[in-house]
Amino acid sequence: MKRIIYFLLLCLSIAFHPAIAQNSIFLSGGKIEFEKKVNLHSQIDDDDAWGDFERKNTPKFKTTYFDLYFSGNKTIYQPGRENPDNLKTMEWASIADQNVVYAELDSSRCVAQKKVFEQLFLIRDSTRKIQWKITDETRTIAGFQCRRANALIMDTIYVVAFYTDEIITPGGPESFSGLPGMILGVSLPHKHITWFATQVSAQPPANSVFKIPAKGKKASYATLKDEMKDVMKDWGAKFRQRNLEAMML
Repeated sequence: MKRIIYFLLLCLSIAFHPAIAQNSIFLSGGKIEFEKKVNLHSQIDDDDAWGDFERKNTPKFKTTYFDLYFSGNKTIYQPGRENPDNLKTMEWASIADQNVVYAELDSSRCVAQKKVFEQLFLIRDSTRKIQWKITDETRTIAGFQCRRANALIMDTIYVVAFYTDEIITPGGPESFSGLPGMILGVSLPHKHITWFATQVSAQPPANSVFKIPAKGKKASYATLKDEMKDVMKDWGAKFRQRNLEAMML
C-alpha cells in the first residue's frame, strides 16, 4: 500500500510541475517561443557619413519574437508576440521581421513567405543542407540540456547552434535544421544575431496551425538572390551584402 501511495504522489508531483514532466519525455509536438536579437549598431557602417546620426537615433538592440510549432517532422515558424520598442527602429532594420517558414523535414521540403522591402515573396525550395560539426560543449536553454554544433552557411557565415535530443523533431528557427534534435539556440557571432528559445510548451498543436504559406511572388532562394542583387546593384557594397544575408537566412 505504501508503494502505491508513493507512486501516486510521484505522478501528481510530475503532473503539477511542467518542467519536470517536459524534460522526462521525448517531445514530438509542441510550441517554442524564440527571441531574436540583433545588434543594430554593429550593422551601421563606420565610414558611413550618416553613421553617427543612425547610432544616435537607433536602439542598440532589436528584439523580436517568433513561434515555432512542431509535430513529428513538420514545423512552421512565424511571427509571435509584438515588441513595442521596435517602433523606434528604422526601416532598414525590418527585413525578416515577418518571415513565415513551413518545413516538412522528412521530405526536405520548405515553403517560406518573406517580405523584402515592399515585395512579398513565396519561396518553394528544399530545406537548407548544413554540414554541422557536433562538439562536446553543452548548455541549458529553456530547461533543456543542449549540445553545441558549428557550421558555415552561405560560404562565409559562421553559425553556432545548440540542439536538444529531448525534442525529437530535427528542426529549428528560420531555415536552421538538420541536427539530431530540435535547435533551441542559434548565434551568428560575426553578424551579431541570435535566436534563443525562451519557453517550450508540450501542448500538441492543432493541425490547422500548419497552414502552408500561399501568398507572394513565386521564387526559389536562388532566383530571390538574383532578383535582389539586381535591385540593389547601385547600393553600397556593405549595405547590399547585409540586406542579402538578412533575406536569405
